[in-house]
This record gives sequence, C-alpha cells and structure tokens, in this order.
Amino acid sequence: MGFAPPPIKHLLEQQGFAVVPHILTTSEREQLIESLGPVTGAGRRGLLALPIVAQLARSSRLLNIIRPHVPADPRPVRAIYFDKLPEANWLVAWHQDLTLALRARAGAPAFGPWSIKDDVPHVQPPVHFLEQMLTARLHLDDCDETNGALRVLPGSHRLGRLSAERIQQLREHHPDHLCHLTAGDALLMRPLLLHASSRSQSNRHRRVLHIEYAAFPLPEPLEWHEAA
Repeated sequence: MGFAPPPIKHLLEQQGFAVVPHILTTSEREQLIESLGPVTGAGRRGLLALPIVAQLARSSRLLNIIRPHVPADPRPVRAIYFDKLPEANWLVAWHQDLTLALRARAGAPAFGPWSIKDDVPHVQPPVHFLEQMLTARLHLDDCDETNGALRVLPGSHRLGRLSAERIQQLREHHPDHLCHLTAGDALLMRPLLLHASSRSQSNRHRRVLHIEYAAFPLPEPLEWHEAA
C-alpha cells in the first residue's frame, strides 16, 4: 500500500506551505513565458494589469485551490514575475512577506510603517490580515538547489511578525526545507512563512509567477494597487 501524502489543508496549517502538482500545462507555460517576455533586474511587478495574468489569477482552477484555505472568497491582489539567470541573479535573505501594495498612502489604524517599491506605496498591515492571505507561486521551470529554489522554515508562519533577532534564533535551531518543484507545479505559502533563496548556480531559467490572494476587504480609505 502506498503512502498517502497529507492533505493540503493540513500542510498549510502545520507547515505553512504545500505543493500542488501539474497546475499549468506545457502550452500554458509557454504562452505565459512568451507573453511576459524577459525580466530585467529582480522581477516585474504590477502584472495583474496584464489580461493573461489577470485571467489566470481569477480562473476557477486557481480560485478553487485557494478558496478552501482562506476564511472568505479570495481575491488576487498582487502579481510579480521572477526569473533568475546568470546575468540577473540575486540572493534573498530570510524574511516574511509583510507588506501590501496599495494605490495611495492613507491613514488606517494599526497600518504601518509605509514604504515605496517601484513607485508604489506599500504598508505593513496588522498580522491578522496577513493570516487571511495565501500566495500561489506558479513555476514555469523545474526548480531545485542548483537554480535558486525557495527555502522555507516549516511552521514559522504560526509565530506572528518576527524580529531580525528572532529570525536568527529560529535559523540556528530549526532546519529549513528546500522546495523542489517541477515546471507547471504551484507552491502555496502563507505570507508569514520565513523564506529565502540562494543565487542560481545554473544556466537554466528559474521563472516564477507569484500571485497573492486576500480574503478580506481593506479598511477605507485604503485601496489595492492592482487587485484583479
């Protein structure tokens, strides 16, 4: 009798991440790669403005994967495209995804601090908002230790917002996990999950379409920068 893997819900609750295989077909990946084109620098933001990305993010295929793991109907609110190559290579230190991309800076209780990334206002919301989000990282290439696969610290999403000192302590005492994925697979992850990635040691692409979903309305007068 074969071993049945734990259900996605259990993995997300306990580990903070889960792999969903075979989300995209070869032709869909090729179409995305052609439409998105080459990436300069660390990545391209604001991609929910592109019809091919918005349609995929709103598709029943993806929404049906996300919906069971958030408390209300999910809405795609940010999309970023990454491609690691020898000429566009970078190291990502251990961190949590703590910010929301918004249309304009405005006052809201407990929201802050604010920052600017690529001319877009970003803000850190209260933790309970981040706990109602889920990210789908759609892999357009095979991803392993040679081309900068994501590393995660299982269970760290349950610890709230972490200081730099606390992150260092966790890194010293808990093993990380390298996320091997095949082209077409999706990695689901909680924003509060500690994650990092190394520089690619390969000539292969490591293209990932990162789509964030939120299951809550923003308090007025805040508005999403690119919600689809």
